[in-house]
Parts: sequence; structure tokens; C-alpha cells
Amino acid sequence: MGRLGQPKTPDKVFPCLYDQAMTTAALTADEIERYARHIVLPEIGGAGQQRLKQARVLVIGAGGLGAPVLEYLAAAGVGTLGVVDDDTVSLSNLQRQVIHGTDTVGLLKTDSAKAAIARINPNTTVEPHTFRLTTDNAPALVARYDIVVDGSDNFETRYAVADACASAGKPLVHAAVGRFDGSVTVLKPFEDGKDGKPNPGYRDLFPEAPPPGLVPSCAEVGVLGALTGVIGTLQAMEAVKLITGVGEPLVGRLLLYDGLAARFDTIRYKRS
Repeated sequence: MGRLGQPKTPDKVFPCLYDQAMTTAALTADEIERYARHIVLPEIGGAGQQRLKQARVLVIGAGGLGAPVLEYLAAAGVGTLGVVDDDTVSLSNLQRQVIHGTDTVGLLKTDSAKAAIARINPNTTVEPHTFRLTTDNAPALVARYDIVVDGSDNFETRYAVADACASAGKPLVHAAVGRFDGSVTVLKPFEDGKDGKPNPGYRDLFPEAPPPGLVPSCAEVGVLGALTGVIGTLQAMEAVKLITGVGEPLVGRLLLYDGLAARFDTIRYKRS
């Protein structure tokens, strides 16, 4: 409330940013107020928020990584979120998959995530894809979106997604987690880097998948719940950067996080 009990309006609270944002006709008064802390950032502004609203982002997996990605991209105002997951919510998911709740155990993760996103931001449209991504269906699905964020937990899906994104010219935000550590990178192998050479792709980073059984699943060795929040939030940050054009995405750089040591390291990698 304002002085003398008068309700605040966006133009009285943020007069400069209100004028700036109103130049973008697609943003309603409610959206201007909702995204005010974005719009006041010179790097984002009304134009950046407009790009977020128009963006179509495909998120692979509504699990430990996908949960914070979906929550933060919805809160940021991404207009359309595609969610790929063929699993149902189980009680053991809730320690890290924070988009789901006890009352959604047994439901499809796509349905649970859609309901949660509606509570976070009713302006975001959710497109559920309740199937497992494969080399056969990945190309057609990826082609419908602007950016892909991969939160999958198996190498078969990761390679299928990466190959489809490379062929379609779609940026891919990739991440993976271990028990207490994780990594994030951005893949744009269809573009050249600042040095004029082609950017590396997923197969430059991981030429081939490890033999089955070599890398244990989190069900076998465990994973710290908050770790997936750290890495998933970093993925959301990279997606926002790609959409709005701010900052320097993690292209050709693998960001490593050691949760136990509270340390970040960056490894550069190139096209083979």
C-alpha cells in the first residue's frame, strides 16, 4: 500500500521502468509489476522480458535438475515450457525434486510439474510430453522449441538430445550431477566461436558413452538433494542468458562444482 492507504501502482513504484516496459505492448500491467526486478535491470529491461515471454524452452526431465529449472524459468516469465518425462512421482523423489509434493505422489511428473508451474506463474504455458526421449522422436520435438535444457539422468537420452539440438541448430544447456558434485555447460556446435572456429559439441566433451553399469545411478549411490538445486539453478541462469542475450554463456567451458569443498572450477574444451 502507498501513503494514506492508497494501493501502489507500477508507475508510482517504478516510474522509469514502467515507462520503459510500457513500450513493449505484449507486457500487461500485471506482468510489469510481476517482473519489475527484471525490468529495472538495464541488461534485461522491457525488451529482455519480452524475449522471455516469447521464448519456448524444452526441459528434459522433471526430476532433480528439471525441478529448479522449471520453477525458475516459470518465475522468470518464460512464455512456454515443454516438459519431457515418462515417470510418476515417488516418495523417494521428494528429497530433491522440489517441484513435486507429498500430495502428488503417484501422479505423472508432467502433470505434477504443470500444476506447480500454474501456481508459480499462470502466464506460463506448459506443454507436457509424457514419453521417453529417443533418437527417433527427439528431432521433431526439439525443432518446436528455441532452447533445450537437459536434466536427464542417462547417457542414451543425453546423446539423443545433444545430436538433435546440433542438427536443428538449437542451444542446449547440459548438466549432470554425482553424489556431491555437478557440472554445467552450454552447447552451440552449429556456431563459430570468437576465434572463428566451430564451437564444440557434446561428443567433443564425451566422445562415447561409458559401458553400461560403469556409472552408478543416484538410486544406487545417493545424491545430496540441495546439490541438484545448485546445478539446476545454474542451468536456469544459462537459459535466461541465452534468451535475453546478456552475459557470456558457458560455451566451450565446463563449470564444475564440488559441493563438499564449496569450490567452482572451469575447464575449457574445444572441437575435436
